[in-house]
Amino acid sequence: MCDRFRHLLRVCCVGSFLGLLLAAAPVLHAQAAGPGPESHGVSGAPTTSDARLLALEKQNTDLKTSIASAQTAGDNGWMLVSSALVLMMSGPGLTLFYGGLVRRKNILGTMMQTFAMMGVITVLWALVGYSLAFGENTGHLGSVIGSFQNALLHGVGLVPDGVYVTTIPLQTFMVYQLMFAIITPALITGAFAERMKFSSTVVFLTLWAVFVYSPMAHMVWGKGGLLNAALGGKFPCLDFAGGTVVHVTSGVSALVTCLYMGKRIGYPKVAMPPHSVVLSFVGACLLWVGWFGFNAGSALNSGSLATSAFVTTHFAAAAAACAWTAAEWLKTGKPTALGAISGCVAGLVGITPAAGFVTPISALWIGLLTGAFCFSMVFFVKSKFGYDDSLDAFGVHGAGGTLGALLTGIFANSTINPILGAGKATGLLEGNAHQLLNQATGVAIAWVLSIVGTLILLVVVDKTMGLRVSAADEEEGLDLSQHGEEGYHSEFTGAH
Repeated sequence: MCDRFRHLLRVCCVGSFLGLLLAAAPVLHAQAAGPGPESHGVSGAPTTSDARLLALEKQNTDLKTSIASAQTAGDNGWMLVSSALVLMMSGPGLTLFYGGLVRRKNILGTMMQTFAMMGVITVLWALVGYSLAFGENTGHLGSVIGSFQNALLHGVGLVPDGVYVTTIPLQTFMVYQLMFAIITPALITGAFAERMKFSSTVVFLTLWAVFVYSPMAHMVWGKGGLLNAALGGKFPCLDFAGGTVVHVTSGVSALVTCLYMGKRIGYPKVAMPPHSVVLSFVGACLLWVGWFGFNAGSALNSGSLATSAFVTTHFAAAAAACAWTAAEWLKTGKPTALGAISGCVAGLVGITPAAGFVTPISALWIGLLTGAFCFSMVFFVKSKFGYDDSLDAFGVHGAGGTLGALLTGIFANSTINPILGAGKATGLLEGNAHQLLNQATGVAIAWVLSIVGTLILLVVVDKTMGLRVSAADEEEGLDLSQHGEEGYHSEFTGAH
């Protein structure tokens, strides 16, 4: 038994020794062969560890590319939807809102004025509008107006430019900004409703888009703009989505236009109530929904800033609707549907410059203040001075935009958007009193540009082709006199 055990032990030892020799043979052979090509700096086949390292690096690169691609797709998708939402604000939103507020004989004429901007301004934007607003200008007027470097959309391609956008195509940015350029001149039509020739409307608003809107957009949002807070403007004015660019310019220009043209025949002695508050109600609701693209889309991505702007937009609209309704209820004894939707729009106007800079609670305050202020402008100031701002374009957009821009300087908070730099106070309540002065400067420039530019354009168009329809055409209505058609037809049946 012991002999058998010793024999097995010898066999195991010999087997183990042979196994070790076989395992060590490749290593001994490699050492005997000398160092490999890599040790002499000569390229050769990578080792297993090198191959794994290369694979990990490629995997990491692919992962980063996938993440960037996903972010671009998400941001671009949101911005395209936002562009569509802003266009919806013009048609059907504004067309229904304004169309319902006029007399029935003018509904198509009023709607056509906005619809014309959807066509004409789009063509103008592609030719020179975008370039004048956002093209870089290194000349003496570079802080006021853009250049022609992007005329005919030259250089506006399908990749980010690194200045205006970093995760979406520049062409998406271009078309998004186009929707702002469309609705802004269309807002002015509310002040001269029922009395301007269609041909004159198209010419006047086209010129206005070039000589008033484009400079203001460049000063606030364009590279090198005088008021651009993000790109080093001399007077950094906070305007997230167009308080000065859209609402102050259109509202003040509306006031100038209605004063220049004079009152409608019979105003204010003849009652001129809206022919369909129902249409206006639907239009206002579409404006409320579309405004999420207007404000939240101005974040230019689908991140947390868009969420903040979305929330503040909704809160301000709701608060302003409540404020206007309460004020009207106290004054007249009854809350009206027209008052509620007017208050909603006023709140949307007021929050526009502040949407991406303030907290939700601040948005409630902005909505309440703007709703009450615009109510006062429409019910008291307009009545006192007697100007015929037909659809209250100035009372809501001019007044609301001005107040909203100033309130932005008060409520802006760096925790929401540190646009002035990390750790720096943004608004007055945060300790930056100077920002209120910058806001006032932006508002003042918008007022002066709008008054002077609009007045010059009105005189030019009036002297060359005339602005106002004849008294007979005004009595007949814009639908028939300007377009040869009617919005509504009454069908009479004879006696059977």
